[in-house]
Amino acid sequence: MARVKSKNTKPEIFLRKLLWHKGFTYRVNYKNLPGSPDIYLLKYKTAIFVNGCFWHMHENCKYSSIPKSNYEFWKNKLKGNVEMDKKNYAQLESMGIKVIVVWGCEIKRMMKDDSVLSKKVNSIYQKIIYNHNREVE
Repeated sequence: MARVKSKNTKPEIFLRKLLWHKGFTYRVNYKNLPGSPDIYLLKYKTAIFVNGCFWHMHENCKYSSIPKSNYEFWKNKLKGNVEMDKKNYAQLESMGIKVIVVWGCEIKRMMKDDSVLSKKVNSIYQKIIYNHNREVE
């Protein structure tokens, strides 16, 4: 697990470039907020988390299954991650900060298909400007 990157992953960098090209300025891994959001848009009071499907147990995703070896360890570890996420999101929302979660599998699809890219970028943009929903459709 020590080799698993927690910052500057390909999906994070991809999303940051998209936001930059849309004219957004942001902070990266903003430590002053609960959960250290991967991207924080100060102007819009919006925290964006780029969650890996495995590590954050993305529901109904082919990348999020619990390993069969050492099953109890992984089950507890991953459930702990999900609980911590919920706690951090609730804290941020209580501070008046919008929370957006973008899943790794969504970014993979965005990288492969321009029509998906356009739709997802528009969805993220709408959530930053107007909406308070967490998940990106």
